[in-house]
Amino acid sequence: MYRSEFYVYDQGQPVKVTIRNYTLDDFDQLIEIQSECFPPPFPAELWWNKEQLTNHVTIFQEGALCCEIEGKLAGSLTGLCVDFDPKNLNHSWEEITDNGYIRSHNPNGDTLYIVDISVRPKYRKLGIGKLMMQAMYHVVIEKGYKRLLGGGRMPGYHKVADKLTPEKYLAEVVRGDTNDPVISFLLRTGRVPIGIAKNYLDDVESCNNAALMEWKNPFK
Repeated sequence: MYRSEFYVYDQGQPVKVTIRNYTLDDFDQLIEIQSECFPPPFPAELWWNKEQLTNHVTIFQEGALCCEIEGKLAGSLTGLCVDFDPKNLNHSWEEITDNGYIRSHNPNGDTLYIVDISVRPKYRKLGIGKLMMQAMYHVVIEKGYKRLLGGGRMPGYHKVADKLTPEKYLAEVVRGDTNDPVISFLLRTGRVPIGIAKNYLDDVESCNNAALMEWKNPFK
């Protein structure tokens, strides 16, 4: 079981934070986090359901992390293990994560694949997302995986899709010419883009594209 305790600063005041594996007792709060992160018109049926969460904590609990602040969950990060071929980047979120049910988890795989990261809006200025991602890097090292990988939405892409390909947009973000709410965040957590996955998810803002963002295990 993963557990790490430390402090973050909120407007100059230290606040105790715990990152740990989530459990059955956390399910209601995890669904509440989804409702805050994906409010209407996002369909409620696409929030985590208890069958998905049960699979997370029974199939691969090492990949089920949450952040707790003063007894309340502030965010969650979920992953599964897959066997990844770097020469074949094209896949969808639905197929690689089994639509979030992670029955596609491969205990003999070489890659920890991120299913979802969610942080309550009120806690986003505390760096919770970055801290949870760093915790998942610890899991990659402890389990001996080659990498952490996941598809990052590109919510700013639709604004320039008539002028730039997804690849050129991603290159602009990496150069710092453009800020993207998701990709720029992932860059700050240490992730590096390795390419674009087409038709990754039904996402108008990203024009259905995702940037595959990798963190390589430095000990592999």
